[in-house]
Amino acid sequence: MKKKLCYWGMVIVLGFVHLQALLANLPWTIPFYITCIIVLGAGYYFFKTIHLSLSSLSLAWNGTLFCLQILLLVIYLMVRPSWVYLVPFIVFLGLEMVRLNVAKKLASITHGLQLLQGQTEHFNETFRIVRSERHDFLKHVSAIHFMLENGTYGEAKMYLDNLVDGYEETNLSIKGERGAVAGVLHQMYRRAKENGISLVYDFDLPLSTLPLSDQDAVALLGNLLTNSIDASEEWQKERGDQAVITLQFYKRSGLYLLVCKNNSLPVPTKVLDSLFESFGKTTKEGHEGLGTKIIYDIVQSHQGFLDFVHKDEEFTVKMKFPAIQP
Repeated sequence: MKKKLCYWGMVIVLGFVHLQALLANLPWTIPFYITCIIVLGAGYYFFKTIHLSLSSLSLAWNGTLFCLQILLLVIYLMVRPSWVYLVPFIVFLGLEMVRLNVAKKLASITHGLQLLQGQTEHFNETFRIVRSERHDFLKHVSAIHFMLENGTYGEAKMYLDNLVDGYEETNLSIKGERGAVAGVLHQMYRRAKENGISLVYDFDLPLSTLPLSDQDAVALLGNLLTNSIDASEEWQKERGDQAVITLQFYKRSGLYLLVCKNNSLPVPTKVLDSLFESFGKTTKEGHEGLGTKIIYDIVQSHQGFLDFVHKDEEFTVKMKFPAIQP
């Protein structure tokens, strides 16, 4: 927040100087406080509506852009008032647009790389667990065989139930899935379980059949389930009850349908209105709101359709993908 305030403070000061110089070309005098009101009003509006990702740009790049903007002010000292003053004002606005757009794109790329790196680690962890379970399988069989030979059937049943529960957790995530997708599903299942959230996978066919690349599948599922788990955690804390997340996947009439439902606290209408369409819209404090926009972009890039509903403290996201991609 401190960086954001400093940035907008600099922009407002520079904007005031540019506008005041430009207004000096008018045949009548405009009081400086009128200029202040205009610039402060515009600054407050953009402060509330524009999402900043300045941390994506290095201090050197931000400093260089501000130095260039300050150098523009020299024109006002060297040139007498004229409509040439439009040039530095337009350049000033152009530099700010470049800064915001580049920072936004870099933030999106960085977020995607971090997600991909995290999911690679999850994939490796899933592979390690599968190898470990396979390595210990014969030992478990021997233990159960020994219990049965000694007539301790109740103990053998309890041992087998615990063993099946452990295998079920892994099996739910990896059956029929590509490695990257299995890693995401397994990691999210474990994270939900650790937080006391019930995560249900209801698939008619493997998620890997979605016509998406591994990178897009990881980004889509990772962001979708992360947002659901975060919202469910907040709901559990406030309501004191167990949250439930359901991820459904099936195919109907040439369309793949992916539906995610989770408990969620009330979301402000102004956030819901553009939740999946612009950066910076999020229901979570301290988050940049990149995940929902990434989900939307992936769906759009594959000629899909996305819809969402928030009703009775349940958030539902439905995505449709054509089975045949052009």
